Amino acid sequence: MKRLFAGYAGVMDRASVFIGQSCSVLLFACVAVSAMEVVLRYGFDMPTVWSTELAMTLCASAWVLAVGYVTERRRHISITMLEALVGPRTWRFLRLFQMLIATGALIVLTMALWHPAQKVLARTEHSGTAFNSMQPTYLKVLLVVGCMLYVAQLLANIIRWFQGTEGETGHGH
Repeated sequence: MKRLFAGYAGVMDRASVFIGQSCSVLLFACVAVSAMEVVLRYGFDMPTVWSTELAMTLCASAWVLAVGYVTERRRHISITMLEALVGPRTWRFLRLFQMLIATGALIVLTMALWHPAQKVLARTEHSGTAFNSMQPTYLKVLLVVGCMLYVAQLLANIIRWFQGTEGETGHGH
């Protein structure tokens, strides 16, 4: 059973790293779209109706999908002063507490987002802008996917905590 859990943690770690690093392409595309809009708007006086919406969608996608990567690397914002005050053993238990609370909160958030995501899949929502994209539909579904990736990586981190292999990835504080 221990090997099965370790296997899951390893697969989830690799998936989170792959997805997180792949999101850099989305951020690069956002920069390219924004730069193109500046050139078109100010250089040729031909602004687009879609570039701002596309840039927001690309950045939001990268942010939501990279959450597993950030969690795998333990790079979330944390109160490191507290780590220095309580010592390594207490800090280790505080990390477990944080992961358990985060997992519970994300499960509740996923349940809250599930119905709106199902609803937009049944009847597509549009942004109502001049471009009128399906951005609301896409982002509502993407948030559910992001929450699931986050919970899956938190479970992998919890497995590593219990197996005492948390620091073996060489990442984190």
